[in-house]
Amino acid sequence: MISIAWKSICNRWPTALLAVLAISMSVALILTVEKVRRDARNSFTQTVSGTDLIVGARSGAVQLLLYSVFRIGNATNNVSWESIEEIRERPAVDWLIPISLGDSHAGFRVLGTTDDYFTYYRYGKKQALELAEGAIFSDVFDAVIGSQVAKELGYVIGQKIVVAHGTGNAGVVEHDKQPFSVSGILRPTGTPVDRAIHVSLAGIEAMHVDWQNGASVKGAGTDADTIRKMDLQPKAVTAALVGLTSRAAVFREQRSINTYREEPLLAIMPGVALQELWGLVTVAEKALLIVSICVVVAGLVNLISVLLAGLNERRREMAVLRSAGARPIHVFLLLCIESTFLTAGGILAGLVLHYALVAVGSVYMQNRFGIAIELALPDSTDLKILMAIAIAGVLAGTLPALQAYRNSLSDGLSQRL
Repeated sequence: MISIAWKSICNRWPTALLAVLAISMSVALILTVEKVRRDARNSFTQTVSGTDLIVGARSGAVQLLLYSVFRIGNATNNVSWESIEEIRERPAVDWLIPISLGDSHAGFRVLGTTDDYFTYYRYGKKQALELAEGAIFSDVFDAVIGSQVAKELGYVIGQKIVVAHGTGNAGVVEHDKQPFSVSGILRPTGTPVDRAIHVSLAGIEAMHVDWQNGASVKGAGTDADTIRKMDLQPKAVTAALVGLTSRAAVFREQRSINTYREEPLLAIMPGVALQELWGLVTVAEKALLIVSICVVVAGLVNLISVLLAGLNERRREMAVLRSAGARPIHVFLLLCIESTFLTAGGILAGLVLHYALVAVGSVYMQNRFGIAIELALPDSTDLKILMAIAIAGVLAGTLPALQAYRNSLSDGLSQRL
């Protein structure tokens, strides 16, 4: 029966191919959507680890998380340096990383910080940042760039960088009088760090020496050596990442910062804010899943249609098989085996298409959103999805198989050629 089923499919290969393509596209879509959803969540979750609190101007927890960690959006206000120093001096605070945002270069965010960023910042499973080459900035005008910045722009150690005011693909006004020089390139992390240009807080102040109220002062042009001798203490920063000596103090310190009297501040726990973020996108996830399921159903309906459409043409074939000694159950099994072959072929082709989509799409997701999508063997969830599609495909073949089972021998032999 298996041999007959295979020869029958080969004899009707155009229609069989359409059924396989429909199923393969369904499989590829649902697996790819699930893969992107899973890896996007993991990528977001592993962007920052070991940070107990994120402190910024009072706004919303998700907004603070997005601009301070994922470089998405902008802050509503800054945090004064006096408040940063007061929080740093608290007994429960082990370390504090101030960050300053608001400038960019060639569409990449510029992040002002201190050496503590490279000492205490952790991602993934508490992995530390590592340099691929060069060194951390030692001069006011040094910059350490992420791996993706170096790759896309082709930058090397010693490369001059002109930072622009603003965060778009093209800054509004360039700080061309105080260019930075690449002193180091970080190893890939699969996080937004790869798409960031890191400079010192003093460097942020230095490039704004000849600026007032967000605009360049006409005719001003302080030379670099003079700037290096200036007091470049920042007056405010965008946010701060805070690590505590004990996690037991998280809620106490969070409450203390949220009720800070000197200025309105907000302290959030990254894990809690991430859960809130995923709560916001749950609707979109479910919508994508529903669309994927609908496409799978459409593929299975197409399989049934192909088998049913061919039954009328094959009724004489069924009758010949019956006259040669095949029982009705054999005809039933023949159609079931054919649907199994078509479903299996669709699943295999869908897996190939899925991996092709992931291989091509992962580059775009990494470059555009900083989300790492990795090629990997199907996990337990993927296997359950494939098993469900396989069972559904076999069951879908029972409808035309029952129809063929009911066709009588005399009905088939009485057909005209």
